[in-house]
Amino acid sequence: MKNFMDENFLLNNACAEKLYHEYAAQMPIFDYHCHLIPKEIADNKREPSITQAWLYGDHYKWRQMRTNGMDEKAGDDYQKFLNYADTLSHAMGNPLYHWSHLELQRYFGINTPLSPKTAKEIYEEANAKLATDPSLDAYGIFKKFNVYAVGTTDDPADSLEYHKQIRDSKATATKVIPSYRPDKAMNIEKAGFNEYIDRLASVSGVKIDTPADVMQALTQRLDFFKENGCVATDHGIVIPPYSPATDAQVTAIFQKARKGEAVTALEAEQYRTYILMNLAEQIAKRNMAMQLHMQCIRDNNTRQFNLLGPDTGYDAVADEKIASNLSKFMDTLDQRNALPKTILYSLNPNDYYSIGTLLGCFQRDIPGKIQMGSAWWFCDHIDGMTQQMKALGNLGLLSRFVGMLTDSRSFLSYPRHEYFRRILCNIFGTWMENGEIPADFDLVGQMVQDISFNNAQRYFENK
Repeated sequence: MKNFMDENFLLNNACAEKLYHEYAAQMPIFDYHCHLIPKEIADNKREPSITQAWLYGDHYKWRQMRTNGMDEKAGDDYQKFLNYADTLSHAMGNPLYHWSHLELQRYFGINTPLSPKTAKEIYEEANAKLATDPSLDAYGIFKKFNVYAVGTTDDPADSLEYHKQIRDSKATATKVIPSYRPDKAMNIEKAGFNEYIDRLASVSGVKIDTPADVMQALTQRLDFFKENGCVATDHGIVIPPYSPATDAQVTAIFQKARKGEAVTALEAEQYRTYILMNLAEQIAKRNMAMQLHMQCIRDNNTRQFNLLGPDTGYDAVADEKIASNLSKFMDTLDQRNALPKTILYSLNPNDYYSIGTLLGCFQRDIPGKIQMGSAWWFCDHIDGMTQQMKALGNLGLLSRFVGMLTDSRSFLSYPRHEYFRRILCNIFGTWMENGEIPADFDLVGQMVQDISFNNAQRYFENK
């Protein structure tokens, strides 16, 4: 019997242990997609308590606390922590169980399993370290975990003032890179669209009367982002839009929405197709990467959405068919010689074979130009990561994979990269032990290091 989450956690053979400890563990982190708040980075935030670090912005934890019959907002900080400790003691089998204990170990040196019995001791010890340990403010954490770069998620209308502040202060060696997320300009059917277009017009200085004007404003902001270090865009979609329409049709749809009239589902899709296709072409011209996050059905609980708003734990996996639209979307761009570097994430693992085979239809120019994105969100666990990497290995070149990201709002999430690397090394190590690949640690160790960091650095920084 192995000890609980010891130094060889998830490493099930000697080859896996060697690959992790001698090759993967020391690699820097390129966290190319996250939701850290730039102002908090610029302010070098130090969390005031383990409760606030863990529970104030983490809908992963809120979902499970609700499942455990607990209100995530009930009580003072200690009571909230105690409620989470109770929830975690029931969460074996959920990745939160491993993530939370890795965070206790790596940030606080606490190896005791969290439960209601140990909660008070752990709460006091973690809070004492948060108050005094110089490695536990934002910049200290970046240094402690060897974070080379983080890609935040930013609206095109954002001033990027905090990115500039971080860069000018030279207070951290970590690169804090804005990522361009134009969803609000695409979601023509949603409340707030007209107010957003007015804001985009104001920030860009472009008078917006037509979809072509929207594109002019978005392109101007894309250049502004690139000037400020942006290397990637990010788009939240259910499936890739592909309902081409004439310029006149799209203009009529846009003007209808600007009058406050409701647009149909087809009209919204035609508008989205126009914007994303044109924007992809601009992304390609600037040699940036485009990330498509697909198959999330959001805000399923109307009552709770009205009470709490979005991103509060009421999203789920969609099951739309993506292959036909994705093929047409990529092929149309490829025919224009305008297909950018693209990372395709799906929340539904049933899509892996569609994505994995379509990748190979559009690869050219650079290694791994079209990527199958890391196991995302509800797939971000041992089985999900293993399934995603094995699917990619079966269908493409796993060795060219750009690897892991946190997709997190928390400064305490960097052990997720360790979690990923341990799973990665166990896959390769098991293949070595089974004689399925050579026992060549120079060769396989280099692949592990590439997937852990080098591939992402080359891909996003055009090296």
